[in-house]
Amino acid sequence: MQNENSKKKIKELINSYKSIFGSDDGKMVMDDLEKRCFYNTSTYNAKEPNETAFFEGQRTVLLFIKSMINHKEE
Repeated sequence: MQNENSKKKIKELINSYKSIFGSDDGKMVMDDLEKRCFYNTSTYNAKEPNETAFFEGQRTVLLFIKSMINHKEE
């Protein structure tokens, strides 16, 4: 029962991500996040490893959001 409940909650959460980021406002926010969070660029800086780690953290959050909105039903 717990497993079914967890799966249902995850499915609802995925649907919420898709709903929010599928709206016009959500698309505008996603466009901004892609620019700010290094979606299409490297975050690597050989001279500043802490900066690289910080920016990779931002990028990881963006990649998680993208994975939720691009999730396909199994």
